[in-house]
Amino acid sequence: MKNIKPMHIPVLMALVLVFIVSGCSTTSKLEDGEILYNGMKLNVSPAAGDKAPGEMVSDMQKAVNVRPNNPWPFISPYIRNPFPIGLWAYNHMNDSAKGLKGWIYKKLAEQPVLVSDARPEVRVKMLESILDNNGYFGSRVSYSLKNGKNPKKAKVIYDAKLPEPYLIDSIQYINDGTKLGFLIDTISKRSKYLVKGERFCVDSLEVVRTKIANTLRNLGYYYFRPEYIEYLADSLITPHAVALRVSLADNVPELARRQYRVGDVYTYVLRRSTKNPGVPDTIETDKGKLIVYRPAKLRKNVIPSCITFRKGRIFSVWNMDRTQERLSRLGMFSNIQMQAVPADTSSVDPRLDLYITCQFDRPMEATLEANVAYKSNSYLGPGLVLGVTNNNTFGGGEKLSVQFNANYEWQTGRNRGSIFNSYEFGVTGSLAFPRLLAPRFIRRTDRELNWTTISLGMDIMNRPHYFKLADFHAGINYEWHPSRNVLNQLTLFKLTYNKLMHTTEAFDSVMAANPAVALSFQSQYIPQMSYTYTLDKFLEREKINGINFTATVTEAGNVFDGIYSLCGVKGEKHLFGTPFSQFVKGQAQLVYSRRLVRGTDQWLVSRVLIGAAHAYGNSKVVPYSEQFYIGGANSIRAFTVRSLGPGSYRPPTDMQNGYFDQTGTFKLELNTEYRFPIVSILHGAVFLDAGNIWLLENDPARPGGKLCGKTFLRDLALGTGVGLRVDIGMLVLRGDLGYGLHAPYYNGTNHYFNIAFKKAFAFHLAIGYPF
Repeated sequence: MKNIKPMHIPVLMALVLVFIVSGCSTTSKLEDGEILYNGMKLNVSPAAGDKAPGEMVSDMQKAVNVRPNNPWPFISPYIRNPFPIGLWAYNHMNDSAKGLKGWIYKKLAEQPVLVSDARPEVRVKMLESILDNNGYFGSRVSYSLKNGKNPKKAKVIYDAKLPEPYLIDSIQYINDGTKLGFLIDTISKRSKYLVKGERFCVDSLEVVRTKIANTLRNLGYYYFRPEYIEYLADSLITPHAVALRVSLADNVPELARRQYRVGDVYTYVLRRSTKNPGVPDTIETDKGKLIVYRPAKLRKNVIPSCITFRKGRIFSVWNMDRTQERLSRLGMFSNIQMQAVPADTSSVDPRLDLYITCQFDRPMEATLEANVAYKSNSYLGPGLVLGVTNNNTFGGGEKLSVQFNANYEWQTGRNRGSIFNSYEFGVTGSLAFPRLLAPRFIRRTDRELNWTTISLGMDIMNRPHYFKLADFHAGINYEWHPSRNVLNQLTLFKLTYNKLMHTTEAFDSVMAANPAVALSFQSQYIPQMSYTYTLDKFLEREKINGINFTATVTEAGNVFDGIYSLCGVKGEKHLFGTPFSQFVKGQAQLVYSRRLVRGTDQWLVSRVLIGAAHAYGNSKVVPYSEQFYIGGANSIRAFTVRSLGPGSYRPPTDMQNGYFDQTGTFKLELNTEYRFPIVSILHGAVFLDAGNIWLLENDPARPGGKLCGKTFLRDLALGTGVGLRVDIGMLVLRGDLGYGLHAPYYNGTNHYFNIAFKKAFAFHLAIGYPF
């Protein structure tokens, strides 16, 4: 085959255009009796007054969905597009051709998909099997061909007429007098499906026996499997009903009939090097024997704190999973294996010994993250984050981390004001302990790891047109779980020092015009304490409704102010010659998720967020870094970051740096989003966002910014839009296109929908879901 030359490209484009315009035949090479497959349609007709189950219909669709000719690429393999270029090339070119024609054939030609390839008679049998498994015995399923203008093309039409489903009429349990039979009967009776009057469904029966087996394995029956439970169904006793009997299979081994207790626990901790395994050091602990191959660095109580087994108690697979999960969260091991071995097979007191093997991972870990940022103020530039972590600093799973971050930006566009560019760099060090270094009276659960983190860092931010700011911070943070679904985070103490090192005339002019903003930028200490409560759970086992509630309360300066007041200090108080900030801040967020169709990823997710901050005592305004702003990829997506509020205030159009003003001390945000799958890892979304920020105290420099009941609804910005998400499990890439419906400020018209069409769009590219 000859290489395609550039001059052939117009010829190729013209050829494709000719195909499209001329409507070349796509069936000219078909033999007599062959029919081109043009897709399918499934008609499901339930009995009067009945509704076909959605999951069953979905299974039926999957059974008959055959890839048609010329499917849409990247959209769906089962939807045809109107341009069958591959079939045109196949029917009007030859595979033995040379040059351009041969290249076109080999690159574009596609073998036709025939009705015989779809095998509709086999699909009918598959549909009948699905209907039988769902209790629709005696269903009538047939197919027909629907031809168009061309008799050699046809769509396959499947028709399924459903009778009334068979219902469970009676249930007979094992009731054999054994403990195993009693437990199976008890678990079965608690099932929502094994109830008289429920529709007979093989898949539901399979789910029930899997649940029975899993429950039994957590009750000591380690070797029990789902296939050891059988169902006998009789549809002849009662017309149009099923009599069901639960029984044990005849081939249940003796090992599976025994309830085991925990025997001895042996934990082997191996070095990373297999060439030099080291010397075993056996340590007796309250969780069994710990064998550490020295000179490995490991504290005595680290492994026992992760083991949830107790000798003599019922052996539970759930405890195996919990133990492995907690060992993995230490971040010290590259490989963790667990094996249960019968120690005593006597019928009196059978026991299982547990052998745990952990192999150390590399102690040092480095991460490098590069990114490019483009901001609404026309700044563009790269960023770099370098992190180094020691995952076992003192032999107890402690993580010593040092992270360097740097960003460099330059202003693009016609209005570049300076050849000097913006930059930001900083370093943060932290030491995290996988335990709570706090009094025991704080309620915590051993199911999860609890952490204590000490951090220290600094950042330098340089905005050459405006200011240069230094930020130093240090703190200690606790993170613990009082229960499985609740997380507590307590910042016992955090001290931040903001130092405004340099300002420009442009920045000074903005501050002079906005005294409240200028006060929030002043050099100051911010001594803080904060507490965050997080509840994250599904409201039922079927995982249909989920709720996530987060509330944070922060106070700053009260402890210092109290100490100074006790010492008789009045007026403005200083720490090391610099005033410290005093304020209180609270924020709460509620996210409610509703799965619209069981078994699918169709969700309706809504969020309500509210926050407020108030300065008093030693401060007149809340620090700038602690004030609220709104807009952007995770907020109201029809508007860019810091382009709204406070209230109906809008900076003058000739003030290029007016976004400094657009912060507030009260925030309300309302979001709702419909999420749905498109194909494979590609998902879509339709959303509606509303909200704004306000001032709790009046600021003459920002008219309309104060929270007011009369104008509250009018001050709510409103936007809608659509989004695409690539969800690969551990990472979600998200693109959202927002469309503004209402801006809270005067925009040239008094109508509610006051945003011109051309100016109403905003696009955001982000990582992760917005809420």
